[in-house]
Amino acid sequence: MAAAGSAVGLGNIWKFPYTAGQSGGGAFVAIYLFFVIFIGFSVMLTEFTIGRRTERSAVGAFKSTDRRWSFVGVLGVVTGLLIMGFYPVVGGWSLAYVFKIGGGLLSEPAAISDSFGSFITNPIQPLMWMGAYLLLNIVIVMRGISGGIEKAGKILMPILFIMLIVVSIKGLSLPGASAGLEFLFKPDFSEVDSGVILAALGQAFFSLSLGMGCMITYGSYLKKKENLVQTTGMVVAMDTGVAILAGVAMFPAMFAFGIEPAAGPGLVFVVVPQLFAEMGGAGTMFALLFFVGLSVAALTSSISLLEVVVSYLIDEKKMSRIGAVLSASVVMAFLCIFASLSLGGVGPTIFDTGAFDVFDLLTDKVFLAVGGMLICIFAGWRLNKQDLKDEITNQGDKPFALFELWYALVKYVIPVAIAIVAIAGIYGGFTDGKGPIMLIAIAIIAGLGFASKKL
Repeated sequence: MAAAGSAVGLGNIWKFPYTAGQSGGGAFVAIYLFFVIFIGFSVMLTEFTIGRRTERSAVGAFKSTDRRWSFVGVLGVVTGLLIMGFYPVVGGWSLAYVFKIGGGLLSEPAAISDSFGSFITNPIQPLMWMGAYLLLNIVIVMRGISGGIEKAGKILMPILFIMLIVVSIKGLSLPGASAGLEFLFKPDFSEVDSGVILAALGQAFFSLSLGMGCMITYGSYLKKKENLVQTTGMVVAMDTGVAILAGVAMFPAMFAFGIEPAAGPGLVFVVVPQLFAEMGGAGTMFALLFFVGLSVAALTSSISLLEVVVSYLIDEKKMSRIGAVLSASVVMAFLCIFASLSLGGVGPTIFDTGAFDVFDLLTDKVFLAVGGMLICIFAGWRLNKQDLKDEITNQGDKPFALFELWYALVKYVIPVAIAIVAIAGIYGGFTDGKGPIMLIAIAIIAGLGFASKKL
């Protein structure tokens, strides 16, 4: 449940709809689903296997086998840190909207769109909510996996599924909703370019929490009796189902209200309140439940990202859990401040790009995919094939009929496929004016590689 909670979060409900909208809809969704089935499942199973076999977190799992590979784990820690440099900002938005709706936001539907814009560009309010959200992360992670993270996922996750279904039903009942479904599920591959493919790959990794050692860390906590293939299948199915459900919840309503699909990161905070405002008095209650569910989904994901950094500090730097949580959170808080202020045009920029977008570009477009590629190369070329089979099958007790196919994908197909997509996407980034940031990402990865012995 902790792993499912990690995978199901803002990546599905906040990021998937607006990324699909910006990337052309149906074709993006088709490519995304292809990547989830053939790459996402295999990489997640690989991470679980490495984590449980070594019983170590992201860095230690690689270092215990070959110290030269420790940079892959460190890259995962850096990725988790950078994602947590903007994730709590959005988590704070969802928390704030619980109180905004309770305060009567839905009573003026015409002002909902402008309300969001003025909120995120305010230099103070988003920071207060970000601080409150980060504090929730700190409290839960301090309690550990079974005491905090697993319990939170088991109790609160069902709220999210119920509210997404309610939103979907309401959205589909609106006039013009069929155009939204057509946009979401009718592919137009003539609009596909390297940027769309890279966006779909990045979305698959971001949504499934792959490529940063998160699932290696959770794998290290799994008991030897657990069925890794079944666990992987459950997490992937839950995550993908929520993403598609979020799309069904967003796009019909979006087209019914005449909102541009490429409206960007604020989509869920504009579309959903307008949708519930249409429902009259009952809409406020449903909207409250939805944003409570969104806050919970965000929380179960961000605590896993925080756990990646915390487990590194505990395992490699021998810090106490409380000390590790507080140290990591201080760094994350500073990054979040820059990210939040950048949305209001305040704070430093890198090549005319604000901190929020820089952190998103570095992780979503480069670090996650490259991290997944390196994890597969490590498993396929550095670990023993029979050891992998023994771990996945629980020493033969849990047969995995597709093991040979999985192994071939991990060893040969996935690394090459990710490399091709990443190179094409980075090249495309130069034409979109994001080339310098892509070069920064490459430089960071190269620097970690050269410094791997010291790390």
